[in-house]
Amino acid sequence: MEGFSSEAEYLEELRRRAVLPAGFRVSTGRLTFTPNERPTQEPYRMNLSLLLADRPTEIFAAVLTRNAFPGAPVLLARNRLREPSVRGILVNNKIANVCTASGVEDAERLLSELSALIDVPAKQLFSVSTGIIGWSLPVPDMVGALPATVEALHGGDAVDFARGIMTTDAFPKVRSVSVGEGSIVACAKGAGMIEPNMATMLVFIVTDVAVSREDAQAALSAVAERSFNRISVDSDQSTSDMALLLSSAQRGSVPASTFQAALEEVCGRLAEDIVRNGEGTGHVIRVRISGMQDEATAVAAGKAVVNSPLVKTAIYGNDPNVGRIVSSLGDYAGNSGVEVDRERLFIRLGQWEVFSGGVFHLDRDKETRLSSYLQEAAMNPRIKGYPQHDRCVDIHADFGLGKAEAVVLGSDLSHEYIQENADYRT
Repeated sequence: MEGFSSEAEYLEELRRRAVLPAGFRVSTGRLTFTPNERPTQEPYRMNLSLLLADRPTEIFAAVLTRNAFPGAPVLLARNRLREPSVRGILVNNKIANVCTASGVEDAERLLSELSALIDVPAKQLFSVSTGIIGWSLPVPDMVGALPATVEALHGGDAVDFARGIMTTDAFPKVRSVSVGEGSIVACAKGAGMIEPNMATMLVFIVTDVAVSREDAQAALSAVAERSFNRISVDSDQSTSDMALLLSSAQRGSVPASTFQAALEEVCGRLAEDIVRNGEGTGHVIRVRISGMQDEATAVAAGKAVVNSPLVKTAIYGNDPNVGRIVSSLGDYAGNSGVEVDRERLFIRLGQWEVFSGGVFHLDRDKETRLSSYLQEAAMNPRIKGYPQHDRCVDIHADFGLGKAEAVVLGSDLSHEYIQENADYRT
């Protein structure tokens, strides 16, 4: 089991994971501002985080939110994907820069000011924003913080960058893997508004091995579909989600299949980190749906379980109310035109069979063991700074209808989640 007993212990491991591939530097700067839209004059703190390649790279890829009302950074990113090369990414937290009157203009000004400081064309830079939707960026304050952010650029590890992009995240998230003569390092922020149908809130991936730009894009799209697109904290998709990948190509090339397998390993573990780090998460729920006619139906059935408020709250309370699992699966199938046979359905919670042959298999002893199992998988959502363990609540449902299967990850629904989102702006 992977787990940590303190924030210091976790940060020591994170520094090992976060060693930057050759050809990249990062930094984080800070500023204080008073939002124009906030009723009180209490100031906010904002981080500016910068990721910069030493040279322009033609190998880059992105997966962007499908939300119909995307933020200005997503609109700009769509244009950047048509450029022959890129150099870097400027990220701010606190304000998401979505659907404001000057959103695109604000992002372009920030990149123009940064461009002058680092002698890089603005069209080679991505602007990324995350935080409150609907408020405007404090552009003058941000411009004032750019010189110190540029001056702080460094190699080594990217822990400060992973911290800087956080909003309501409980801890920074970084994963890495060796591939060929180099590595892939990925960090993410995301704790709420997580069922993105894209990637997650924000994911940044850097590597020093080379593949073609086309293979990089194909790999990122495929991997996002099987990792980030199969997680849910609260079934809400953000307006600002994106995953960006850049390669410095300084450590030789690898076959496309090798690169994609390594990328999938990194992103799969990062996706689970995001759920474990979700706002108020007390349990990570891992649902495996098998015996389906096709993979898409298996994914949808899994999400019906992890997104059910009744399933989520039962698991939060360590209550093995497996009737809610059957109900959520039946709800999905009955309202989606999926023909099922109750006699074929098999459900296991943990290692215990709870449903087969069309009926439940429960007794007093099993209920007690199931409750203990949920308690052992629980985390304290009040503890911040590090993941306490990597245990999951495992649910397996086999429909006996075909050979397709999928795994979906989700979180429970706690008092802390409600409090976090009720008090988010105030």
